[in-house]
Amino acid sequence: MQFLYYPDTNTTITLTGEEHKYLFKVRRVKKDEIVKIRNLKDDYLYYYKIQSINKKEAILTLDKKELKPNKPEKFFHLGWCIIEPKNIEKTLPTLNEIGVSKISFIYCDFSQKNFKLKLDRIKKILINSNQQCGRSDLMQIEIINSSEEFFEKYKDFIAVDFDGEEIQCQKEYNMPFLIGAEGGFSKRERKFFKNKVKLKGFILRSESAACAISSKILL
Repeated sequence: MQFLYYPDTNTTITLTGEEHKYLFKVRRVKKDEIVKIRNLKDDYLYYYKIQSINKKEAILTLDKKELKPNKPEKFFHLGWCIIEPKNIEKTLPTLNEIGVSKISFIYCDFSQKNFKLKLDRIKKILINSNQQCGRSDLMQIEIINSSEEFFEKYKDFIAVDFDGEEIQCQKEYNMPFLIGAEGGFSKRERKFFKNKVKLKGFILRSESAACAISSKILL
């Protein structure tokens, strides 16, 4: 773990719950040791000294802070038509580590309407991923209720589709990339496509396509 997340980086903080468990049972830290903490609101890395730690809580005081941004070099926006939430949750840490800046989750024509994303759970997954990979900013997440709403909000986008042009890794893309759900896109949705790219290889699952296109652009 590169740092510990704590939302309120005050002069003195008290850790309980999962954060305390990590320090007490996993790290087995002792009094006067230094712990690195980020609040994921700014680019500072905070260094806290442990004043006391027991089986219930740890009390830490701020020793110093350093401006140490660790963010993606490019802003990459993914429009992802909603699939099975458990598959999205499994893929999110990988997309976060690759450096995706924003994901718009869209209920498109082939998305099952009973799929419900839990934003609190998604945020927790992203925070845990940041702690592991060292990323200092939190990925932006939004939910869009229909493909029409997406097309209206983001008039310029690039659809990842079978009959698109081959993607050029060195090219600067400043528009969202749209990934379909299982079954791809409907005929109605395809009428809105102005820009399309394709990936080489076999037919990819939605989550595989999301990782592949992100890797092509960012890595």
